[in-house]
Amino acid sequence: MPDESRKKEDAVAVKPAMAARAGAFETAALPLSMVLVQVFTMVMLLLSKLALNTGMHPFVLLVYRNLTAAAFVAPFALIFEREMWRKVNWVVCGWISLNATFGVVLAMGLYYYGLQATSAAYSVNFLNLIPIVTFVIAIVLRAEKLTLGKWPGRMKLLGALMCVGGTMVVSLIKGRLLHLWPTHLLKYSHAQPPASPTGVHHDGVAGTLFLCGSCLSYALWFIVQARLAKVFPSRYWATTLTCLLGSMESFVVSVFLSYDRAEWKLKWDLQLLTVVYSGVFNTGITFVLISWSISRRGPIYPPMFNSLSLIITTVMDSVLLGTNVYLGR
Repeated sequence: MPDESRKKEDAVAVKPAMAARAGAFETAALPLSMVLVQVFTMVMLLLSKLALNTGMHPFVLLVYRNLTAAAFVAPFALIFEREMWRKVNWVVCGWISLNATFGVVLAMGLYYYGLQATSAAYSVNFLNLIPIVTFVIAIVLRAEKLTLGKWPGRMKLLGALMCVGGTMVVSLIKGRLLHLWPTHLLKYSHAQPPASPTGVHHDGVAGTLFLCGSCLSYALWFIVQARLAKVFPSRYWATTLTCLLGSMESFVVSVFLSYDRAEWKLKWDLQLLTVVYSGVFNTGITFVLISWSISRRGPIYPPMFNSLSLIITTVMDSVLLGTNVYLGR
């Protein structure tokens, strides 16, 4: 009897220790996973800009990208979340449909059009708007609580205001051209902008509007993700179904925007590399990591890390693609 009681006491003592270890792992893994997401985003932006410059249609890229992501994540869903498939119902399908619409068709589609009209360095600045837009929408929809009486709430508000201020500076102030390093190391041909100043201005305004619409869509996507995580707590199945449905919706949109069948032909070139990389890393793995972090920290947590990719993307865009860097930007 004494031995049995000791075993029970040891088992009771082990559980808090295991919980503490799991908590410590999660505390370290959550921010590291979001940093990894920003690294994936930086590489995706540069590859996508090159692919779009070679004439690839944005929604063609979206269709192939999400099909690749679904094929990559589906085996993990079958292995680790086989039982979760039984929990899929009409309510879950409805939230996954919204998830695909906001996260794939609108957020990614509008961002690609904005990226095509501007540059990677310029477009990445608008990712700083996502935290504030998500912050405001989450408070309005009561997905988050704003407690200005405590320091965490004050820091959230201060960080949101800094994101908006930085984006306004980048958008409105140009400054003098900086010659910091040799540029345009990659000799890919860029789509030449219109020769007239009116055409260039029109492209810039249209690209900015596309990027602002993308930021709003991303913010709504994070809110939908938080709700989806409650009704369907699955990382792999949710990602797989979202990517499949997103590719279908993107195909329907592309039918109305692109009439050239030649645009759907992929060769062993940069476009195929962009599709595979974006699908595996920037959609498949990223969706899984973001859904996990939202289920643990809420919808505001992932976009808080968007500013990390700003400096690196700006430098790489200038060095590799030859984009000018100005003092104000």
